[in-house]
Amino acid sequence: MLSPDNQTPAHANPDDGLPLLFADTFGGKPDAAARAPGRVELIGNHLDYNGGRVAGATIDRFVRVAARKRTDSRILLSSRGFGETVEADATRLEKRTGAEAWANYPLGVLAALRRNKGLEPGGLEAVIDSSIRAGAGLSSSAALELASALAFAKLAGATLTREELVTIGRSAENDFVGVPTGLLDQTTCAFGERHQVVFIDSKTGASSLSPLPATARLWVFTTGVSHKLADSAYSTRHQECREAAEFFRKRSPGVEWLADVSPAELEKAAKVLPAAVGKRARHIVSENARVRQMEARLREGDLAEAGKALFESHASSRDFFENSCPELDFLVAELRGQSGVFGARLTGGGFGGAVLALTSPHFSQEQAREVAGQYAVHFAVPQPKVFACATAPGACLLSL
Repeated sequence: MLSPDNQTPAHANPDDGLPLLFADTFGGKPDAAARAPGRVELIGNHLDYNGGRVAGATIDRFVRVAARKRTDSRILLSSRGFGETVEADATRLEKRTGAEAWANYPLGVLAALRRNKGLEPGGLEAVIDSSIRAGAGLSSSAALELASALAFAKLAGATLTREELVTIGRSAENDFVGVPTGLLDQTTCAFGERHQVVFIDSKTGASSLSPLPATARLWVFTTGVSHKLADSAYSTRHQECREAAEFFRKRSPGVEWLADVSPAELEKAAKVLPAAVGKRARHIVSENARVRQMEARLREGDLAEAGKALFESHASSRDFFENSCPELDFLVAELRGQSGVFGARLTGGGFGGAVLALTSPHFSQEQAREVAGQYAVHFAVPQPKVFACATAPGACLLSL
């Protein structure tokens, strides 16, 4: 993930200053530049690798990449947040560890472009800038992957479709970085639009857009508790879901994915499923129903009912998927008591990160500061970062 330090201010034009940043780092002008947005997971927690339906929205926080071809095989990657340049060899792409691990995302993109598209950008130098807080559940990694893919493909004389962007990004994260994420992050980042929610069928990869009512507002409250998707807790949940899916496949011929299990089938098996596996299955089955409920409520413009689904989703993540934490739970509880808040839940992988709140326009900065202040007092920490999000267009090349 990118460092949260030294980020571009969120109110700034995300394209301003990128060529200058490149010139300050490498001299001269870049040959290609691209940007990709962060995303909030609206609902559908951990459904994207369980055959369910998920929903996300792109937000006005971006990763930007500017790149230039070299005449040799050297790869130079510079992130303003980390302040150091990582060097690699285009003929031998190797995974990095420690302080250089952030470079695995663009390096993984190069490996995926080669493997999936036969593209060879060769040696290059690239600068990376971000206004997305890393570790906040806003998918800075997918944004980095897609912005890198667009810029690097252009260096190789190719353009990528949105579908290809998703494939390249997922391949980079799953196969090179080694994080078993599903379709939500890259698909939302690629297909997102202003004033729209992206609904994704994780069985087929198909996505559709549903309008976000004009009166809806999205707020993000960061806990400051960093989550790492590659850690043992995430991997354990992934394995438990696989075990649950395999259990139901043997009992019900029509079940291919865990999200295919009906509530009735789940109840019948409740007494024979291992406790942890049963909890994970209960979350996936109920969450899949909530996504469909959310889609219907948004199309009707019923934000109050949509918000109830968010609170229910968080409770399920907390009690059954067990990927919440005290900090996330506290923020959701505080937001529940605020006027103008329709609903709130953890967003992203969990185990820390951020809470998403769906509100009316009447929810104010003063209320947000009040919630943040209560959090700081309760946990004896600095106030968490809080910001209102506007929806944003998906990943794209930039004009130079």
